[in-house]
Amino acid sequence: MRAARTLAVTATALAAVGLAAPLAVATNGPTNVTVNPSAVHPGSTLTITVRGCGHGGTVTSNAFPETNLSVNSNGLSSAVARVHDNATPGNYNLAVKCSDNSAVATRPFRVLPGRGAQGGLGGSLTPSSTEMAVGGSLVAAAALGGGLFVIRRRRTTGAGA
Repeated sequence: MRAARTLAVTATALAAVGLAAPLAVATNGPTNVTVNPSAVHPGSTLTITVRGCGHGGTVTSNAFPETNLSVNSNGLSSAVARVHDNATPGNYNLAVKCSDNSAVATRPFRVLPGRGAQGGLGGSLTPSSTEMAVGGSLVAAAALGGGLFVIRRRRTTGAGA
C-alpha cells in the first residue's frame, strides 16, 4: 500500500513538472522587440511590441516613464510610451524586461528636436528707430490729410450759407 502511494505522489509530481516545462520554455525572455516609430518628437508616443513576455513585463528608458507591457491573444506583448515633453534630442535606448524572467532586451530610438509653436513675434521684440520713424511719418501724414479734409469741407459748407 505504501509503495502505491509513493508511486502515485511521484507520478503526480512528474506530471506537474512535465506540464509546467513548456510554459517555462515559451517565456524565455523578450525577443523580437520593435519600436514604432523609431524617431519621435518630444511629447509623442512610441509603440513597443515584444515576443516572449507571455505574462507581461515593463519597458523603461530615460526618455519616458516606466510602462507596463500588456499581452494580447496572438502571443505579442505591447506597450505605448509617451516621451517626456522636455526630452533632450538625441539617441536613447529602451529596455524590456519580462515579469517572469530576468532577461532584458534593448532597442535604440531617437528623439528629434522639438517643434516650437509658430505664434509670431507676439510683442517680444521692440521696434527699431527706423520703424519708429516710418510709423511716426505715417501718423503725421494721416493727421495732416484728415485736417485738410476737415478744413476743406468747412469752406464748402460755410460758403453756401
